[in-house]
Amino acid sequence: MNNLSKNKITFGLIFLFLALVLMKNQGTIRGGNPEITELEIIEHIKFMSDDSKKGRYPGTKGSKDVISYIIRLWREIGIKPGGDNGSYVQPFDISDGIEIGNGTKLSIDGKELILDKEFSPMSFSGNGTFSGNAVFAGYGFNINGEINWNDYSELDVSGKWVIVIMDAPEQVHPHSPYFGHASLNKKMMVARDNNALGIIFISKENDGELVNFNHSPASSTGSIPAVQFSLEAANNLFSQLGHSISSIQNKMDSSLKSIQLNLDGIIISTHINLLEKTFRGGNVVGIIEGKDPILKNEFIVLGAHFDHLGMGGHHTGSRKRDTTAVHNGADDNASGTAGIIELSQKLYSKRNQLKRSIIFVAFDAEEKGLLGSKHFVENSSVVSAENITTMINMDMVGRLRDSTISVGAIGTSPDFEPLLDSLFSESDLSFTKSMSGYGPSDHSSFYVNDIPVLFFFTGAHSEYHLPEDDWELINVPGEKTILDFIYNLTLILNQNNERPAFSEAGPKEAPKRSRTNNVTLGIIPSYTGGSSEEGMLIDGVSSKESPAGKAGMIKGDVIIKINGKKLLNIQEYMGRMAELKKGQKIKVTVLRNGDKKVLDVQL
Repeated sequence: MNNLSKNKITFGLIFLFLALVLMKNQGTIRGGNPEITELEIIEHIKFMSDDSKKGRYPGTKGSKDVISYIIRLWREIGIKPGGDNGSYVQPFDISDGIEIGNGTKLSIDGKELILDKEFSPMSFSGNGTFSGNAVFAGYGFNINGEINWNDYSELDVSGKWVIVIMDAPEQVHPHSPYFGHASLNKKMMVARDNNALGIIFISKENDGELVNFNHSPASSTGSIPAVQFSLEAANNLFSQLGHSISSIQNKMDSSLKSIQLNLDGIIISTHINLLEKTFRGGNVVGIIEGKDPILKNEFIVLGAHFDHLGMGGHHTGSRKRDTTAVHNGADDNASGTAGIIELSQKLYSKRNQLKRSIIFVAFDAEEKGLLGSKHFVENSSVVSAENITTMINMDMVGRLRDSTISVGAIGTSPDFEPLLDSLFSESDLSFTKSMSGYGPSDHSSFYVNDIPVLFFFTGAHSEYHLPEDDWELINVPGEKTILDFIYNLTLILNQNNERPAFSEAGPKEAPKRSRTNNVTLGIIPSYTGGSSEEGMLIDGVSSKESPAGKAGMIKGDVIIKINGKKLLNIQEYMGRMAELKKGQKIKVTVLRNGDKKVLDVQL
């Protein structure tokens, strides 16, 4: 072999090596293979699920790195931006709970208590400055039903602090008469219904420590102050009256009767400053415009969430709540995100054949309650819900077993089942069907807005929501087969002159856990709040035959009262519903476009 040949071979090997390095470090480049390839699938997944991304928790550097990665690839492919202000990103704020702000303090007759040692505000406390006398109201019950227990029967609590013991005389369980009445939020609402200034909780004798300040993302502040005293602080207060918490508790628990006391002459003053913690998340949105002059104004959405659980821990969804470790989420849902990247590249290569426009969305904050997909549907600057013909969702598509994939939400259009039956008959894949439109992933945000949806899923596994969900476990050939199938499906939906008809396929909310006296209005509460400072915004009605549907309740209503008792948020809504029974007729007051409406509801 001559030197020239040797040099050519050497140069070729160097070029190949550099190309592989470039592909590994930068992902798919424009002008590369437009086909869906196993190499590109796994490289996308490895990048997104690498330890350096720290589990892609919304708002973190790892999350932002993945956003930048998707944007760079779409720019190289030629995908147009579909986010806000001509960018690829559709940003939105995410609530991360409540924290105690500066200036929070409490004093008894001018003597200040130590924050986090002798007292602490509850996460549902109202903010402001408050001062007044106090009364003791037993366990803070007002129960009329299986038992009758009213801790307010002989007390005038108007404008006063109400001090109550946490929990109940017995262990609370679903069959306990105290179930539904012993929660702290419920006791706060009872105090507010009796016009109390605020409420103070004290622990039982055998549990003297302050509970940790609950800073979960579900926290929501109320209208009256709510604080907790340590057992030591409570005993110091009650000793002035010749009582101890232990003696009072034992008398109530043995007699099952209320003890009520006036703490005359004692002034309790507080300033509470609770702050909502928020951070910025963002969907990544790209578009291929259709070529048909009319149908290009209709859109097919291909979506997958890219976020995961970060480092795990409480309030994240990790199945190892007490373990701090990177939750890589290779299958959940780097696999689905890799899917929309690969599909975007192949569909772009066929862009001149597309009639309808196609939107690709990498959703953020799915794990925090489908927040990204909900925000997209309600706030997209490029498409309105009525112009979306179909949404296809890929969530956990990387662990194909036995060549069988689950396809959910088939019942959301009568056109879907015969189409899928035909396509699968010609495919190496088999599938299991689920007709219900609602499910625990981003397609639900579209279904509740009457958009036909399909949900592709390869099934749960033992690594779900654990640190062990790593890229080595991905069935790469299986995912490629799935993506090729979705590509063909998308082309057919894109080319058909008629859009899929929508049909309701089951409730538009998650099924309720069975519990004693469980009743429901049949609404979809908003977990992200609303523009109103009072009441609970509803995102929709689960069905026309639900109590809310029959009463005329609609999406956008804000429930402010149930049977004349006001509520401020979803926690209080749940507390009010726990007071009711099946078959009961109630009145629900809603705000609709600024006007109050009273609706008659049959439960």
